[in-house]
Amino acid sequence: MQKLKLGHSDLVVSRYCLGTMTFGTQTSEQDAYRQLDMAQEAGINFLDAAEMYPVNPVRLETAGETEAIIGRWIASRKPADMVVATKITGAGSNAVKDGAPISATRMRQAVEASLQRLQSECIDIYQLHWPNRGSYHFRKSWSFDPSGQNREETLDHMREILTCAQALITEGKIRHLALSNESAWGLTTWLHLAETDGLPRVLTLQNEYSLLCRMFDLDLAEACVNENIPLLAYSPLAAGLLTGKYAGNVTPEQSRRALNPDLGGRVTGRVFEAVSGYLAIANEFGLHPVHMALQWTCGRPATTLPIIGATTVEQLEHILKGADVVLEKEVAVAIDQVNRAMPMVF
Repeated sequence: MQKLKLGHSDLVVSRYCLGTMTFGTQTSEQDAYRQLDMAQEAGINFLDAAEMYPVNPVRLETAGETEAIIGRWIASRKPADMVVATKITGAGSNAVKDGAPISATRMRQAVEASLQRLQSECIDIYQLHWPNRGSYHFRKSWSFDPSGQNREETLDHMREILTCAQALITEGKIRHLALSNESAWGLTTWLHLAETDGLPRVLTLQNEYSLLCRMFDLDLAEACVNENIPLLAYSPLAAGLLTGKYAGNVTPEQSRRALNPDLGGRVTGRVFEAVSGYLAIANEFGLHPVHMALQWTCGRPATTLPIIGATTVEQLEHILKGADVVLEKEVAVAIDQVNRAMPMVF
């Protein structure tokens, strides 16, 4: 497994990050251990979690169980170089009492709770799951309206969180602050305030990114390249659409779509036509569509690390077989042609 230095930090992580959001619901603790063992044996030393996990469904009663499973695995295996990223839940989530927004007080409480569940003294990367002011992610881009935002309130909030992060870093409870589901304005504003006020610089950005979801490719990609902010790409297989298992608009039993019929708004009238285009490219060049989709993210102009997620050990085993696949230039050209014909399909 290829390793790389993560942004401006001294963290050296695997190119693939293992996502864990199904640990505790679709993936039992026993199978989660098997996945974690398999990933470690393959050279993966990077895990992504969140206080609101597991998902499918997200519930207050189960929030934090994924972190607890990871904590028990780490306590039993004692991996030497494992890097763990987790997140504080954004405003309005039913995984947090009363849907409380992110604040310095709640952030400190959330860090303490995550540390306890992870059985750790320090969280390597602590991410804001989504901004309090709202987001165009999660299929909200079609109706996104930032006109109600209050710039001064937003800046005060950012300074509050950066100051809290500085205290937590000084106390040894987190190593780095990071963002998720952010915009180009948000990212550059966080960076500007950190620089001007002498506060911690965010390390990474975790946004959705795949062959079917390429909003990152313009302003955010430019910002990340120039600011040395790696992208942690979640849903690089578009919630399973790019595996081909839903091709023809079918729903296999025990699949994610069986629990979430529209896959979080990704199943639209145009999506299967685009999926067919990408499946055809994989077939033409003798590639498995899973391996093609993941390796495409690894070759983007902005440093990108796909967060791979698997419900079963068998799925993870198949994903890992493609870690060394190299895409020919002709594959990238064909992919771009499909994207130009069918952009923004969900």
